[in-house]
Amino acid sequence: MFVSPAYAQAAAGGQGSGFEAFLPLILIFAVFYFLLIRPQQKKMKEHKAMLGAVRRGDKVVTGGGIIGTITKVIDEQEVTVEIADGVKVRVQRALISAVLSKTQPVNDDKDTKDSKDSKDSKAPKATKDETKQIEDKKSGTKNNKNKD
Repeated sequence: MFVSPAYAQAAAGGQGSGFEAFLPLILIFAVFYFLLIRPQQKKMKEHKAMLGAVRRGDKVVTGGGIIGTITKVIDEQEVTVEIADGVKVRVQRALISAVLSKTQPVNDDKDTKDSKDSKDSKAPKATKDETKQIEDKKSGTKNNKNKD
């Protein structure tokens, strides 16, 4: 009767702008980007590079945990993996989860000899005295010449 009904009133303080309302969301997105999204993209890029560098003779682990050696690269999508003596399976490249050991590229004997010769020709030759001094330093003795 004498009591008037109470209605909700607007807050006395001014309301913030739209930017202030979105600031926490922007900060959360930035944290997620630097802690989750960016590292995952980097890991995917490294995995793709690893799959591109796979070649015959590499020891790999498949997605199912099977360890084997690549015997043949069929195409961009498949490789043949030998998991036991005489047991070969075809595996999709994308399912290779890790490369345990890399093999060195196969070189012809002629190329290897040429590269060794070119390395040796560039290196300066040591004289017998220099070679003896180096050997003496390694063994810990000095080359004392008799002075008479």
